[in-house]
Order: sequence, then structure tokens, then C-alpha cells
Amino acid sequence: MRLIDTHTHLDFDDFDADRDALLDQCAQLGVERIVVLGVYQRNQQRVWDLALKEPCVYAALGLHPVYLDEHQPEHVQALRDRLAQLAGHPKLCAVGEIGLDYYVPTLDRTRQQQVFDAQLEMAADFDLPALLHVRRSHADVIATLKRFKLARAGIIHAFAGSREEAREYIKLGFKLGLGGAATWPQALRMHRVIADLPLDSVVLETDSPDMAPAMYPQQRNSPMHLPDICSALAGLMGIKSQTLADVSTRNANAVFGWT
Repeated sequence: MRLIDTHTHLDFDDFDADRDALLDQCAQLGVERIVVLGVYQRNQQRVWDLALKEPCVYAALGLHPVYLDEHQPEHVQALRDRLAQLAGHPKLCAVGEIGLDYYVPTLDRTRQQQVFDAQLEMAADFDLPALLHVRRSHADVIATLKRFKLARAGIIHAFAGSREEAREYIKLGFKLGLGGAATWPQALRMHRVIADLPLDSVVLETDSPDMAPAMYPQQRNSPMHLPDICSALAGLMGIKSQTLADVSTRNANAVFGWT
């Protein structure tokens, strides 16, 4: 089984004690590529250094909406400058993690939209896919994506929307990231949505160290869990785990332009 984890935060301190051993184990399990995403300016160099150090790791750089109060106007310009400097580098795979978060009530929505728009412009200008954080904000994210019409689209991270929202994203060219949240037995609505998704629309992810799947409750999540997540999701979709592994890997390769 060959797998790609399209969304992790392996640069976080949670992995400092055993990151090298974990990556070795991932390789043995067939997790052959791992995307690590930036969330604020102060971790972008750390993400990039990890991608350069580890053959299986690829970097996405962005400013996450949850950390809005930390982002300064100069950070947006600095991200653009960094992306321009790294344009065309094989280890740079996307702009992310970016998006809109309406779950946290203290986050200013107007400023979120401004930072989101600026980063979607970067994705367009540097011909990169966008990896999107969408929490209780599907309508505004979809409306924004319709304005930008990204040539390379990207991935809706941790998709938990409705069938109708899934169809809108798919029409815009986006893949839907599925991970540990959908493996929990109480996620009944998500189970119904997943069962109807076209296979060419899905990619797999862990969001490590967060969003642990049901089979690893209250544990640090890890790309090592991706094979078990794949098996659980395949069961919900009524297909073999190998089939889901194959199609999700093919879909991820298409998003990132990998062979």
C-alpha cells in the first residue's frame, strides 16, 4: 500500500523527541510522501528546513486564520517574497494552511478575508495549489474561490461539509481531504456524505498531531496512522482499502504535480 499524507504539522514540538524514528516507520508502512504546512511566519523556516532535510517531506507555506492576531501586514509581504524566492523548487508544493475560520468568535472576519484573498493571489501568481482550512465558513470560502478561479485549485482540509458543499468544491476543481474525524462512530452525517463522494475527489490526511482517529483515541496523531485511517474510511465508502489507497495517492499526485 502506497499512501500520501496531504496535511500534517510534523514541525511542531510534539514530534521533536522521535521525528526521525517516526519517518522511518512511515516509510516501512508505505506512507511515501508527507506534506507539512506552515501556519505563521515563525514556523515557515522550520517547515522548509524539514522539507530540505527529509526526502519524503514537502512544504506548504501559509498564514493560518486561527493565528490571525499574530499575523502582521509585513508577514503577508514576507510570505510573498519567500514564495517568489522558492518558485519552482521541487520541495515547495502549495500555499497553506490558509482559509476562513468562523468557529472562533474573536477572529475578525473582515481581516481574515483580506489575508485569505492575499494568499489566494499568491497561489495564482506562483501557480501553486491552495490547502484550505474551512470551519463553519463554507459559503464564504466557496464564494471566494469562485472569484479567484484558481487554475490548480487544491484541497479542502478535513472536509466535514454537506453533499451540496462537496459538489461545489469538486466543481471548482478541489479535492476533499479526509482523515481521522470521519472514523469516529458518532460522525454519522459525515459517514453519509463520504459514502457518496466520487473517488476521484478524495485525498487522505492526518492533520498530525491533531484529529486522532477512533482507533487511537486521546493519542498524538501521526502519519503512521494513515494506513488504519485509510482502511476505516474505505469501509465507510464500501470499497477495498487498497482501492482507496490507490485513488487517493493518484489524486494527491495530481494536486501537487508529482509523478
